[in-house]
Amino acid sequence: MEHVKRYGAAAVLAAVVVVTGCGQAPAAPPDTPGPSSTAPRDGQTRDEQPAPQEDLVEVVVSGGFAGVRNKLVVHYDGSWTLRRGTGEPSTGRMTPARVAELRAALEDPAYAKVPDRPTGRPVADGFEYAVTYAHRLVLTRDGEDRPPALQRVFDALPDGGPPTAP
Repeated sequence: MEHVKRYGAAAVLAAVVVVTGCGQAPAAPPDTPGPSSTAPRDGQTRDEQPAPQEDLVEVVVSGGFAGVRNKLVVHYDGSWTLRRGTGEPSTGRMTPARVAELRAALEDPAYAKVPDRPTGRPVADGFEYAVTYAHRLVLTRDGEDRPPALQRVFDALPDGGPPTAP
């Protein structure tokens, strides 16, 4: 604070600009999502970028004959964490192309029209799927006619679909 008192705020600001490269932002890593490919979320403008470790999508699978409860979280940088039941989580990373495919499926206007709740009767020993993206929860289950936009999201997940194995 002594520097601010002695030289004034303008001099300190000028020194910060010089030290940081004339106000230019550092280049983003190659797998960081760009602003043009990010759909705005609640309270976020198109120019704001999500943090790489921010959740892109969360998929919870429950039910089935074995009574599974698995949770898959994919982050914007393509890293993912899968917890099967109460077991230790496993992790991995999607390729940039696979992350782009998943983001395109989630940002597709057709996905926004997928019903939020299932409409049919549940299948005995079937799975239920809870997909959360951009503060929106979509619930579906086996035995439902799966809209193509939702199937596209499922196909783009790590390992080619929601985690149903116990």
